[in-house]
This record gives sequence, structure tokens and C-alpha cells, in this order.
Amino acid sequence: MKLNAIATLGVAMLAATVSTASAEEWKGLYVGGHIGYAFQHDKDEITVFDTNLDGRYGDTVNTTAPANAFSPGFCDGAANGNNAAAGCSDDEGGFDGGLRIGYDWQFGNWVVGGLAEWSYVDISDNTSAFSTTPASYEFTRDLNSVLGLRARGGYVLGTIMPYATAGIAFADVDNGFRTTNTANSFTQRGGDDARGYQLGGGAEWALSPKIRLGAEYLYTSVEIDDFTVRAGNSGTTPATNPFLLVNAAGTDFRRSEENFDFSSVRFTVSYRFGQ
Repeated sequence: MKLNAIATLGVAMLAATVSTASAEEWKGLYVGGHIGYAFQHDKDEITVFDTNLDGRYGDTVNTTAPANAFSPGFCDGAANGNNAAAGCSDDEGGFDGGLRIGYDWQFGNWVVGGLAEWSYVDISDNTSAFSTTPASYEFTRDLNSVLGLRARGGYVLGTIMPYATAGIAFADVDNGFRTTNTANSFTQRGGDDARGYQLGGGAEWALSPKIRLGAEYLYTSVEIDDFTVRAGNSGTTPATNPFLLVNAAGTDFRRSEENFDFSSVRFTVSYRFGQ
């Protein structure tokens, strides 16, 4: 009898809690922001070459021996020196913070809506190659900001609303290149725009009729506009230079991965109007 009474009481309490989510409680315009941490995922990225300038990458840069001029290899991260033995520093995560504005509609316990969000994200994505010269060749990417336009759908459980979110993303990325090679000229070409998608989920808690606190996970993947480097003749570069052997105009090279992928873990706060 006691167990039945406890179970009945528990069901009644749960029903009462859920019923507190009125038809007006999660609907309408809101503004807010987030603060958190962004980090990249492990990847195996290399530098790829186009020695005959036919637009197809994957060629081997050879010396006159012939031998692979990049036999020391590649690594993810920023080069610590001009040789492979010095290794690379791992790319680290960084700050993720921003502002958002959105609107929700509520149908019973279901909530659907959309939001626009601007984020400042402080992370870099580097990859390095090493030649037998010895010399290092490092591609850099610095992410500045991300604009996200996402849909959102959730289900109200009392004062908590778990939700899923997905949409499109536009990023501002600074591409760069640096090398310890002083024998060749290096011409950088390409843009800094990037576009892709975001998806994730989280939960919001109604601290009051107007204030919401929450936690959120978001995965972002953007494809960077083509960014290439041409190693050419500096004016004194000999014809036997590995970058000039196949085509006297030089060799094009780029990083093997066009996408910049990262995850964010955030705390959110928002203010709802009209409650």
C-alpha cells in the first residue's frame, strides 16, 4: 500500500511539474549570449603538391637523385624548428563567446524556433611539412568569428527544455604560410571566407519567467576557400631546385584538408520578452 501511495504521489508530482510549463512560457522573442571553450579534433593532415601545375595534387617533389625531397614527413601543428626532429606543437583550444537573438513558437510541450548567433572563437589550425634541405613549411589558419543561423527544437519538462539545433555557418578565417626556406619565392593565393554547418544540442532551465540559463554542445564544420602557395624562382634559384625540376614555373602546394572542424562547450543565458 505504501509503495502504491508513493508511486501515485510521484506521478502526481511529475504531472504537476510538467503542467507548470504554460503555453506562453517558452514562446516569443529572446536575446542572450554564451561563453565557453572551443577545441579541435585529432586529424592526420599532410601537405600535398602539384609539381606540373595541372591542378591535380598528390605529386611527389623529388630531388635530382631522384629522392623524395619531403621524406622527413609531416605533422599536425606548428613546426618547432626547421627539421622534423624538432617536431610540432599541438594546436590548442581557446575561448568561444558570443551573442544571439531568436524566436520560439510553442505547441503544448513542443517548442520550435530559430536563432542567429555571432561568436568570437580564438583557435588556430596549423599543419607543417619538412624537406631534406632542411626546411619547414607551415600552413596556418586563425579562426576569428563565426555567424550561425540555426533552427532549434525542444520539449518542455517542467522548468527544463532539452533541445537539438542545426543550421548553416559562415566563418572569418585568416589563412597564412611561413617557411624557413630562403632559396625559393613563395606566392600565396586564396581567400579567407568559409561556410558550412553547425549541429548540436543542449538544455535550458527557466530560472524565472524571463531568464533562462543553459548548457550547450555545438559541432561546427566549415569549408575554407582554396588557399595555395606557389614555390617559384626567387631570381637566383638554380634549375636543379626540387620545386622547379618538373615545371620551371614552380610547384603549387596546399594542405590536404579543406575543412576546419571544431567543437564548443558553452554556458548560455537569455532574456525572454513578453512573459
